[in-house]
Amino acid sequence: MIKIEKREMPIERIRNIGIMAHIDAGKTTTTERILFYSGRIHKMGEVHEGTATMDYMQQEQERGITIVSAATTCEWKNNRINIIDTPGHVDFTVEVERSLRVLDGAVAIFCSVGGVQPQTETVWRQARKYNVPCICFINKIDRLGGDFYKSVGEIKNKLGAKPVILQLPIGQESDFKGVVDIVLEKAYIWHEDDLGAETFIIDIPEEFSDSVAKAREELFEMVLDYDEELMNDYLEGALIDSGRLKNVIRIAVLKNAVTPVFCGSALKNKGIQPLLDAIIDYLPDPSQVGAAIGINPKKEEKIFRQVSDDEPFSALVFKIQSDPFVGRLAYTRVYSGSLSAGTVAFNPRKRKRERIGKILTMHANSRTETNSLHAGDIVALVGLKETQTGDTLCREDKQIVYEGMQFPEPVMHISIEPRTKGDADKLESVLDRLTDEDPTFRVRNEEESGQKIISGMGELHLDIIVDRMKRDYKVDVRVGKPQVSYRETITKRVDRTESVCDRQFGGGSQYGHVVLDLIPLEKGHGLVFENKLSENQLLPEFVSAVESAVRDASSAGIIAGYPIFDMKVVLSGGSMRREDSCEAAYKITAAQAFFEALKKAEPTLLEPIMQIEILVPDEYLGEIMNDFNSRRGKIENMHIRGDLKEIVGKVPLSNMFGYSTELRNRSQGRGTFSMQFDSFERVPETVFEKL
Repeated sequence: MIKIEKREMPIERIRNIGIMAHIDAGKTTTTERILFYSGRIHKMGEVHEGTATMDYMQQEQERGITIVSAATTCEWKNNRINIIDTPGHVDFTVEVERSLRVLDGAVAIFCSVGGVQPQTETVWRQARKYNVPCICFINKIDRLGGDFYKSVGEIKNKLGAKPVILQLPIGQESDFKGVVDIVLEKAYIWHEDDLGAETFIIDIPEEFSDSVAKAREELFEMVLDYDEELMNDYLEGALIDSGRLKNVIRIAVLKNAVTPVFCGSALKNKGIQPLLDAIIDYLPDPSQVGAAIGINPKKEEKIFRQVSDDEPFSALVFKIQSDPFVGRLAYTRVYSGSLSAGTVAFNPRKRKRERIGKILTMHANSRTETNSLHAGDIVALVGLKETQTGDTLCREDKQIVYEGMQFPEPVMHISIEPRTKGDADKLESVLDRLTDEDPTFRVRNEEESGQKIISGMGELHLDIIVDRMKRDYKVDVRVGKPQVSYRETITKRVDRTESVCDRQFGGGSQYGHVVLDLIPLEKGHGLVFENKLSENQLLPEFVSAVESAVRDASSAGIIAGYPIFDMKVVLSGGSMRREDSCEAAYKITAAQAFFEALKKAEPTLLEPIMQIEILVPDEYLGEIMNDFNSRRGKIENMHIRGDLKEIVGKVPLSNMFGYSTELRNRSQGRGTFSMQFDSFERVPETVFEKL
C-alpha cells in the first residue's frame, strides 16, 4: 500500500483564489507583484516587456495579453495562496469560467480610469453563478484620469454589488503615494527607490479624518447585522478592536453580502502587501465554502462531501493541457479525501479507472512533483488517459459526480488545409489535442466541399489556435477567410405534420408513425423536445429514437445548413405495431416529418450580435461613429472617460472583421475597443437575401 504523506499546511491556512478582470486592467502585473512580495520570485517581470512569469506562452509575451489561465502557489505570513491568473479577453472567457468553477474566492481588478468595463461584467456574472466571494482592487490609481470613487460607484450600479470601502487612496494620478486603512485606522506609504518592498506605517493624515469617519460609519452600517454582540457594543459607544471588525467583515464576505474595496498601483508597486493581507483576512479557506454537492450516479440522489481529508476521495478536473515534457496535464480541484501518486481513481462518467502517475504543483509552466494530494488542493495530475474537462474523479466504492461546466457555442469559423503531406499526417492528432484542451474550440469536416472547418469564439481565438499549430506543433496550414456562425430558427407555428414508414426490409416489416408540432420559442431557449404520448401509444425506446432523429436533423437547417435553435418540437401523435415497429423506422419518420414541418414554419436566419465598447479621443469621435453606423451598429450610450469618449453599443459580428486595423487607421493608433458576444438576432431582410 502506498503511504499518503501528511498534509503540510492546515486547511484553514489555504486560500484558492482567482485574479479576474477586463483586459488591460492589470491582472498579470498584480499577480507578478504578489509573487515578488511573497518571495515566490526574486525579480519582477513586466507584461509590456514580455517577461511576466504568468504569461509564459510566446503568443502571450508577443501580444502582451493573457491567453490561458495559469496556476501558481505562494506563501504569505504562514498561509498558502493558490492563485489562478485568468485572461481578460472575451475570446478566452472559457478560461475564467472553468477556473471560477473550482475556486473559493476571487480578486476582481478594476482600472481606475476604465472602471467597470464589458468583460468585467462578464467575469462578475461568472463569479456570482458559482457563488464565489470577491474582493475588489481598484488599480492604476496613478493613471491620468483615474477616479477611485467613480469606480466604486460603477461597482455598485453596474454590477449590482455592495462595495464596502476598506481603503482610501492618498493622492491621485502622479501624486498617488499610499493608502489609508479604514479598519486599522493607519496609513501606508511606499517609496519608489526600494520597489515598494518596505511598507511605512504612519498616522492618518489630518485631511483624511472626515473621509475615514464617513467610511467607517458606512462600514459598520453594512456589516453589523452579522454580529449581534458587536452591534450592541457599537451602539453603546464601545471601542471596537480591528480583530473583531475583521471577523464580521469576513462573515459578510463569505455570505456574498458585501464586497471589500482596496486600491493601489501594481505597476508602481503600491498597495500589494495590504491586498495579500486582505486575501488571508477576508476570503474563505476551502473548509468554509460549505460541503461539495454531487450526485450518486447509481441512485440519482444528492451527496454531500465535507472538504476534509477524512471523507472519501473526490475531485473535479477543470482543465486539460498538453505539456511538451510530461504529456497530458489534468488540472484538478480536490474536494474531499486524499490520494497518493501511483494509485487508481475512478471516473464515473466514463466508467473507467485512471492511474495517477504523478501529482504536480504548478508555477506557471514550471512544476514541482509531490507524493500526495489532499482536500482543498489544486494540482495537476499526469497519467489520465480518458478523463476530460468537467469530469469527476472519486473512489469506485464511494462514487459521486459533480456538476460539470457549460461552455458557450463558437461564433466564428475558418477553413484550414495542410500545406504538405507531412502536415496532413500530423494535423488530425494536433487538432485532437487542441480540442481536448479547449472546450470552445470545435472541428468538423464539410461534406460537400471536403474542407476542414475550425470554430472558435472570435478572430483572436482562431488566430492563436492557428499560430499554435504552426509554432508549437510544427504543422503548417493554409487558412480561409473568417466566417460567421449563423443560426436558423422558425417564425411560424406548424401543427400535426405526419409521417408514416411501412415497408418490407430484409424479409420483415418496418413500421413507424409519428406526428410532430413545431413551435417558435423566445431567443435563448435552444431546441426543446416534448413528448405527449403515453407508453401505450409509443414505447420509450421509440420516443428516444424520435428525439434523437429530431436533434440530429436540427443540426443543419434548410436555409443554409446552420443549426436550428429557439424551437420546441412536440411529439403529439403516433402509433406502433408491436410486431413490426423498430427504432430505425421511427428515426426515418421523425426526420421526414421534421423537415416537412420545417418548410411550412417559415424559417429564417439569426446572426450573432456583439456588445462593443469603443474608446477614442474626442477629435476622432465623428468619423468613428459614422463608420460604426455603416456597420449596422447601434449606439446605446456615450460616456466621458478622462480625456477619451466611450461609445457603447451593439453590432453584428459579420461586419466587424478587421475592425482593429480600421480603428487604428481612423484614430492614428489612439483608439481601442473591446467586444463580447451578446445574443443572436434575426437577420434583416436585405442581408437575408444576400446570404
